[in-house]
Amino acid sequence: MTLEWEQVIVDSADPEALGRWWAEALGWVVVDDSSGVYEIRPEPDRLPGLLFVPVPDAKTVKNRLHLDFRPVDQAAEVARLLALGARRADVGQGEQSWVTMTDPEGNEFCVLGARRG
Repeated sequence: MTLEWEQVIVDSADPEALGRWWAEALGWVVVDDSSGVYEIRPEPDRLPGLLFVPVPDAKTVKNRLHLDFRPVDQAAEVARLLALGARRADVGQGEQSWVTMTDPEGNEFCVLGARRG
């Protein structure tokens, strides 16, 4: 049996707004913006994607799953994401080589530092 990773589902109060934010943050393309959902991918035919779906309740606790990103220049990428509307987050991580951030709806993600050796 083989599984193909299709997408990650992101619960959202406003799927279109959050999906647009992530598309801008990642430089991805929109592949579906119908029926109250919003799907983005790296390229139209490339997986996995992110599918933003509506949920009635706002996020109130730390995510059980989050995304990690490794940019070429961590400081520049953190500054760019902050300018887009991300925020730094303290989830109890202490001093680390990565920067924990949240998207506009409070979903955590990390911007990693340079890969070692």
